Amino acid sequence: MNSGVNRALVIGGGFSGMTAALQLSRQGVAVDLVEIDPGWRSYGAGISLHGSTLRVLRDLGLLERFLEEGYATDGVELRGPDDSVLAKLPTPRVAGPDIPGGGAIMRPALARILRDAVQKEKVDVRLGLSFTSIEQTLDAVTVDFTDGSQRSYDLVIGADGLYSQLREACFPKAPKPRFIGQSVWRAVLPKPDGIETVTMWMGPQLKVGVNRVTADSVYLFLTEDKPANDFIEPATFAETLRGLLNRFGAPTVRRIAETLSEDNQIVYRPLEQMLMPRPWSKGRVVLIGDAVHATTPHLAAGACIGIEDAVVLADEIARGTSVAQALAGFEARRWERCRMVVENSGRLADIETTGGSREEHAAIMRASMKTLAEAI
Repeated sequence: MNSGVNRALVIGGGFSGMTAALQLSRQGVAVDLVEIDPGWRSYGAGISLHGSTLRVLRDLGLLERFLEEGYATDGVELRGPDDSVLAKLPTPRVAGPDIPGGGAIMRPALARILRDAVQKEKVDVRLGLSFTSIEQTLDAVTVDFTDGSQRSYDLVIGADGLYSQLREACFPKAPKPRFIGQSVWRAVLPKPDGIETVTMWMGPQLKVGVNRVTADSVYLFLTEDKPANDFIEPATFAETLRGLLNRFGAPTVRRIAETLSEDNQIVYRPLEQMLMPRPWSKGRVVLIGDAVHATTPHLAAGACIGIEDAVVLADEIARGTSVAQALAGFEARRWERCRMVVENSGRLADIETTGGSREEHAAIMRASMKTLAEAI
């Protein structure tokens, strides 16, 4: 390695952490990946992916597997209360002329694809483990782990999510996650008749949509304005979501409500965001993904920018002349793109919760999609 990174630690086994471990290992770095969950599980329903994410999966050699387990389509349909198509938004084919402009997959399926790829490499995966302390010198980082072991690394990568313990340890003054006044419901159900691509219905204080995750199934997402981050009893999920869906007049949405039950893997999550100002690194420790720029799903780009982080970081490590230069190059390439996603997503949420300008909403969406289509 030109940057002098021969041994690296990745803390966190989510999408960004697995991608970082995969890419660095492929470059010849000896990588340890520690994940606090002993089952290395991934929770949630479906996840929408832009063409920019499909482009990264192609570059990682994982697109074919994604297309086997997920689904890809072109365009987004906006429908009215009678189910008629009011508009169709284009989704550029940035992953290649033969690859649709967007897709979706079950979160556990995407995690499995990345996990299988990591396990084919020489990555030392250690589960049910976290760190207790980190000490840096000019030449190394010494890490003590919860199992009593200690190891030394040239670089430590924090990919441990929105409530990152590594961020707390190294950047105690970093901003805290902020509830944005909206929550999202997700569920998995059979593909409704007439649904071929991402389809959305807009209502006052509510937005609902479906996206295909396989040829015959979709995941449903519903964004709800919430003035307070109140607890909702899981036993009431199906009843509550059914009531929200019945506030839409569209026949397709009403039919979904009629058949909805606990069997549809309903997930509820308050929406939070966090953007940590630069720097994102301290010495030989760097943060990526949700640990440094957690976004809401308004641009469906959270997983995208986290996976991109990992690819760009590995690229800069491969071509840098020092760790400091590699981390500076990483930040320079990632800051503006990630800032745009977090701040534009937050602005979209503000417009939706305050009944703001639909023209501004549409303009932000168009500008954001154009930026995300650009090369990383």
